[in-house]
Amino acid sequence: MSKRKSGRNIHGILLLDKRLGVSSNRALQEVRRLFNANKAGHTGSLDPLATGLLPLCFGEATKVSALMLDDHKRYQVLVQLGVTTDTGDAEGQVLETRPVPALSRNDVLACLKKFTGEIDQVPPMYSALKHNGKKLYELAREGKNIERKARRISIFELKLLDFSRDQLWLEVFCSKGTYIRSLAEDIGHDLGCGGTVKELRRLEAGQFSIIDAKTIEQLTAMDERSLMQCLISVDQPLQAMPAVQLSDEQAVCIQYGQALDWQEASVQGMVRMYHESVFLGLGERLLDGKLAPRKLFNISNQLKGP
Repeated sequence: MSKRKSGRNIHGILLLDKRLGVSSNRALQEVRRLFNANKAGHTGSLDPLATGLLPLCFGEATKVSALMLDDHKRYQVLVQLGVTTDTGDAEGQVLETRPVPALSRNDVLACLKKFTGEIDQVPPMYSALKHNGKKLYELAREGKNIERKARRISIFELKLLDFSRDQLWLEVFCSKGTYIRSLAEDIGHDLGCGGTVKELRRLEAGQFSIIDAKTIEQLTAMDERSLMQCLISVDQPLQAMPAVQLSDEQAVCIQYGQALDWQEASVQGMVRMYHESVFLGLGERLLDGKLAPRKLFNISNQLKGP
């Protein structure tokens, strides 16, 4: 997340269709300048090679960005068979080339079936995971290779969209923590020839879809009113949580960090809290019947005490 000393207090989520060849942070800064927003962040980066859906959070929406990191993702990926690179994608140095065996559609489908469901995946060296406080990709650039533990992930869907002699076009619906570059390498290894990501596009992140995303070119052509209409409300990613309505007195108490007596037994766990139409933040109903504030938001003028 980044802050500016000057700028406007913009609150909301914008769905960006990130273009090829730019980092997620650069894409974020370009959009932030359009809004002149003083606080912004993105929810899970896309490599420069990747395009597609990148949710950007402004102002108070940055408080929900960590929750959005847990969302399932959907991608389309073009896997180049017969090539292995140090980064797992076409931007890396070629480590090995091997002939691609003659593959039938059934051969490919049988391979993909092995990687569907819960699987153990070893993260790539070129990743932001840390080892002794240092990011793995920093160590990789120093020529170091650190042993990484496999992590359990879920591949909910792995569809074969098309294939040729040496390329596979796949659609992947997966859990958080899935590395598509590692998946491409593992599929290539299983087919006996190696593989690397040639193209990657994110289609979905949680409830958000690329269909609703805007390119930087579209955003640049908009006036201020149209830009603001692109913003999604801060509480939209939280709709799966139950909502509770607070009275004037209850809202003031919550904003002062005080727990409320809450006798409504149907409310359990984390909830969204509202006063009239204003989203106040997240609370939790405790075992003792109290409703305690957990994460408060400052989207509009807050209620004043008596």
